[in-house]
Amino acid sequence: MARFFIDRPVFAWVIALLIILSGILAIRGLPIAQYPDIAPPVVNISASYPGASARVVEETVTSVIEREMNGVQGLMYISATSSQGSAGLSLTFKQGVNPDLAAVDVQNRLKTIEVRLPEIVRRNGISVEKSADSFQLIVSLTADDASTSEVDLGELASANVIQTLRRVQGVGKVQSFSPEYAMRIWPDPKKMAALNVTAADIASAIRSYNARVTVGQIGANGVPENSPISASIESDAVLATPEDFGNVQLRTNADGSALLVKDLAKVELGSSDYSFSSKVNGKNAAGMAIKMAPGSNAVATVKRIRAALDELQTYFPPGVTYQISYDTSAFVSISIEKVLNTLLEAIVLVFLVMYLFMQNFRATLIPTVVVPIALMGTFSVMYALGFSINVLTMFGMVLAIGIVVDDAIVVVENVERLMAEEGLSPYDATVKAMSQISGAIVGITVVLVSVFIPMAFFSGAVGNIYRQFSLSLSVSIAFSAFLALSLTPALCATLLKPITPGDAHGSRGFFGWFNRRFAWLTDHYQGRTKKILQKPIRWMVVYGSILAVVALLFVRLPTAFLPDEDQGNFMVVVMLPQGATMAETDAVLSEISQYLQKNEPIEYVFEVGGFSIYGTGTSSGMLFVTLRDWKERTAVEQQVKAIVDRVNMRFYGRPNQTIFALNAPPLPELGSTGGFDLRLQDRGNIGKEALAAARDKLLANGAKSEAVTNLMFAGLPDAPLVRLDIDRRKASALGVSMDDINDTLATMFGSNYIGDFVYGNQIRRVIMQAQGHSRQSLDDLNNLRVRNAQGELVALSSFVTMSWTTGAPQLTRFNGYPAFTINGSAAPGRSSGEAMAEMERLSRELGKGIGFQWAGQSYEEQLSGSQASMLFGVSILIVFLALAALYESWLIPLSVILVVPLGVLGALLGVTLRDMPNDIYFKVGLIATIGLSAKNAILIVEFAKDLYAGGMNIIDATVEASRQRLRPIVMTSLAFGVGVLPLALATGAASGAQSAIGTSVLGGIISATVLAIFLVPLFFALIGRYIKRSPPPDKDVASV
Repeated sequence: MARFFIDRPVFAWVIALLIILSGILAIRGLPIAQYPDIAPPVVNISASYPGASARVVEETVTSVIEREMNGVQGLMYISATSSQGSAGLSLTFKQGVNPDLAAVDVQNRLKTIEVRLPEIVRRNGISVEKSADSFQLIVSLTADDASTSEVDLGELASANVIQTLRRVQGVGKVQSFSPEYAMRIWPDPKKMAALNVTAADIASAIRSYNARVTVGQIGANGVPENSPISASIESDAVLATPEDFGNVQLRTNADGSALLVKDLAKVELGSSDYSFSSKVNGKNAAGMAIKMAPGSNAVATVKRIRAALDELQTYFPPGVTYQISYDTSAFVSISIEKVLNTLLEAIVLVFLVMYLFMQNFRATLIPTVVVPIALMGTFSVMYALGFSINVLTMFGMVLAIGIVVDDAIVVVENVERLMAEEGLSPYDATVKAMSQISGAIVGITVVLVSVFIPMAFFSGAVGNIYRQFSLSLSVSIAFSAFLALSLTPALCATLLKPITPGDAHGSRGFFGWFNRRFAWLTDHYQGRTKKILQKPIRWMVVYGSILAVVALLFVRLPTAFLPDEDQGNFMVVVMLPQGATMAETDAVLSEISQYLQKNEPIEYVFEVGGFSIYGTGTSSGMLFVTLRDWKERTAVEQQVKAIVDRVNMRFYGRPNQTIFALNAPPLPELGSTGGFDLRLQDRGNIGKEALAAARDKLLANGAKSEAVTNLMFAGLPDAPLVRLDIDRRKASALGVSMDDINDTLATMFGSNYIGDFVYGNQIRRVIMQAQGHSRQSLDDLNNLRVRNAQGELVALSSFVTMSWTTGAPQLTRFNGYPAFTINGSAAPGRSSGEAMAEMERLSRELGKGIGFQWAGQSYEEQLSGSQASMLFGVSILIVFLALAALYESWLIPLSVILVVPLGVLGALLGVTLRDMPNDIYFKVGLIATIGLSAKNAILIVEFAKDLYAGGMNIIDATVEASRQRLRPIVMTSLAFGVGVLPLALATGAASGAQSAIGTSVLGGIISATVLAIFLVPLFFALIGRYIKRSPPPDKDVASV
């Protein structure tokens, strides 16, 4: 193959140019993302049950749906939440499950049990949506006019923005934090009692008056042929204004007067929902939080959202503008930009190293040309396989730079050596060089590709991460090998100039000094190698000690999933005592917002009252904080970790307030918070009280642990609750039906959706509920009236007793069991793996009937840990098998495999010295280190094997091969090392991941080079004694 392209250099260039062209075309079509489609598909179910308590919602809605959903194919786990008036279920499916088909399966199962749900739940509708668990961005509307209310902005958002956003490709769900307009009917219970009117009377009258009248047509459908005209008949419009609804007649009195709705109720155009409040930087705002659809590209979706909002902006009223007040995709762009900068820095550094050793611009140019061609080829394959340009694939590219030049360096270095030592012409030297090293190139490629192949077959989110590296590295290496056997020899034969024998490298100036020092180093290395071979037992004991150190470091290295990053935003959770009003919560949110705007590098603070990631209610609130650009936050104290720490210190320890800031998780698709996500379950039907006691015990014991911090119950504590007991026998004796009791209570103290009306060109709801001053005490409940069978009004106090107690405002379940969510993070100096192990230990001490499971990122971290040992083992096994097939020997591969622990030692020392954990990036770096370690060993073993087969004794063959291969080994290793140096020393945005992978690989290549050049000769010399000597193949023929 090499001889073919040596004789046809134009053909080689044509292939290379076609590869470049395909790569350029592929880049234009490749999507850009922070990560590939890592998160498992999620389908969310939500239902509304106005007025129902959390317990009633759980018993009548949540548990019914959950039981049916447990049989959905491909379901990984299911979490359910029941709160006041609403139910939510989140179904997480295994990777590879089609989210569209999963949603259809969920819909079909819902249909089978829909008849068992309360009628009002069915009337309000049950939504099924495919979306991620976390918010990708928050869009807000604000007005320059301070008199513009949140409801005004919410109506604008509902009428003009939300529907447009839902149509944007990639958007899974738009959650509004601001109300739209609604026709509010506020009856006064005292007036109702005095005028002998019930809630059902009002609702019935409004529904009757608001009903649409459909008539038909005249002059159509079977009329005589001489009919003069055909026209549709349209009745009067339905009710549209507060005056229209207020004038609805309830009854006609005996004196001819009429009783109207406005006589006993306040009617106004008000808010559809009083559950939330929103502000941006202290100004009233309409907030819309967006979750991505499964498999969508965040960067592309955000661009489409911005384009849609820019178009809508032209239709907004004067003074109203939109803001992207929280955007996690901004970190994606800066991450890709940082890796691209690292890529360019690596190329420059690799070029300088090659020039240092080759000292010839033409010779240096040849390997440099290979880099863009191999990378372009990789882009074309990525496009064909449906991959994206993301942080993981770009990391693979950075690692590949130092690898793809290796094959070309080996070729060029060997050609120059033959021209200098034997006086051959560039053409003849190239032909002979390729006959000598084609086998080594193929061997190196087989090893490096095969070591990454097992990574592509792992499942789950971790498997998707591994797959990105596997593809980008394997394809780049494959292109590098192809070019080393085609374009590189063609360039050597045509570009290189003849070299005078004995004058391979310069003898003057800096290069002369460098060459003399390297020659001195080579002589000393050769002498040291001979001494090592003379005392094999001593040095095998040293090798055994290295194995022991590797095992010790690996066991003691803490584990983690992914490093934390400064993503340019964070969140603040606020929880006040249950029973606190929305006004109190808003006051605390405003105080925090003002502090942040005054003291921290903040661009936007979006505050929302009534909502948090741990539950909804008037006592909950959150702030989504967007920091200024990373270029404006270069100091350490301006990084997100320092800011989060300051916020927590500032608001820590306040009586009756829980306020804490937390950084965004490294993988938002796997959860809304960083740290671990533990679900404590009632597996033994021990009851809510016992489970709550176990939860409190776990929190108390965890607070004493040195491995965890920020441990908390991620939910809402028990709240004041009115227990209402109905004497059903007495109610029946009084002629009052349970349906009338339920309707009255649900309407007056919950709310009742009794129809629609047209506002502008939008359909809005008509909602009835008792006036606010009539819903403040137990007496207000007692004074409600219900009509009995005889038409008389009966007070609820006649058959109802009430008492104060406490109860859960929110109930959660996980995989069919009652559960509590426990969140926390690793203590400073500890890894997430250590924190998870500690939580598992403490959970097992809670007693019989208490179980636990991990969810979200913690589940994936646990899965990645269980797969790691198998991954390393399979990678080493495949390398061994590939070498055995290549060398047709079971012994020679051993001399290569034995070098692997030498590289692992450096990787472990690197991350240990920098206080880094054993996370996914470390594992990827470790796999790369295995291949790179084997590569250096192959360069020595391949030459030593041929020299031994040519008649030299095993010691001389090993020493001579080591001497000949020292310069290319040092050059390729140094080129790779400086190539990953920008990763290891990265700072600023996205530096966590770069440092993690760069440190492990840099440490690995250093130790794999320094130790391998001495110990690989020893391994081959010991094993080679048992290899049957056979003449080498005719490589001149083989290369053709």
